[in-house]
Amino acid sequence: MPSVVVREQYVGLVLVSHSREIATGLAALVGQIAGPHVGVRAAGGMPDGSLGTDGGEVLEALRAAADGDGAGAVVLMDLGSSVLAVRAALGELDPSQLERIAVADAPFVEGAIAAGVTASTGADLDDVAAAAREARDVAKL
Repeated sequence: MPSVVVREQYVGLVLVSHSREIATGLAALVGQIAGPHVGVRAAGGMPDGSLGTDGGEVLEALRAAADGDGAGAVVLMDLGSSVLAVRAALGELDPSQLERIAVADAPFVEGAIAAGVTASTGADLDDVAAAAREARDVAKL
């Protein structure tokens, strides 16, 4: 009798920052906490290593997340031009890709951690995005 392997799809994250180091560092942190099943893409900095947001890199990350084999992706941004770059990239996606992307207006670090942990449970796209947004209300003291 042949065996059947059921592969659960997990929601991934796209982290967009002005700094490549911040984006990749946060991606590494989320990856350690959420585990290997949650895909985390980082887009940050300019091609020459300076601070800024490369719109082409952001678009590539969103397309990869939307077209991947996961259950879509939640996008988190730090501030300023990263928000503008994400908005511009969203305008370049097909409707079928947009259905698999949720942009969360959430604190960058806390939202990414909350989203990653929630995604690791197999939660759907809406629940992962909601976890990121809810991180705004978590008191630190």
